[in-house]
Amino acid sequence: MTEESNFAAQIENDRNKLSVRCQFCNCLMLKANEGSYCEQEVDVPLMQQKQDRSAEALQTEKLRHFWLIKDMMTFENIGFSHTVDGRKFLVCADCERGPVGYHELASKFCYLALGRVVHGDK
Repeated sequence: MTEESNFAAQIENDRNKLSVRCQFCNCLMLKANEGSYCEQEVDVPLMQQKQDRSAEALQTEKLRHFWLIKDMMTFENIGFSHTVDGRKFLVCADCERGPVGYHELASKFCYLALGRVVHGDK
């Protein structure tokens, strides 16, 4: 199954069909039908970095598939990092793993990456 078809199974009427959870601790981040599907290409830091922690050494990957959450209060559990270039990165509120997406300060919208979370109930 390709990444595209796997994500398509999570989308119903351009919304998240199932609840969204942390892939590490299963914490509920977002209830079903609360996020809108959107595609955009954004560089997001890798969840695990190599030991060199200098800003120039920050490793990123291009992510394309996101749940758009227009009001941060919609989340059940989410944490925010420090501000970096007009964004705050989203992490699991329970285990603090991430980033699982980002919060755009200018629009106040949050983008939760489909590939960095799991979908479903326990």
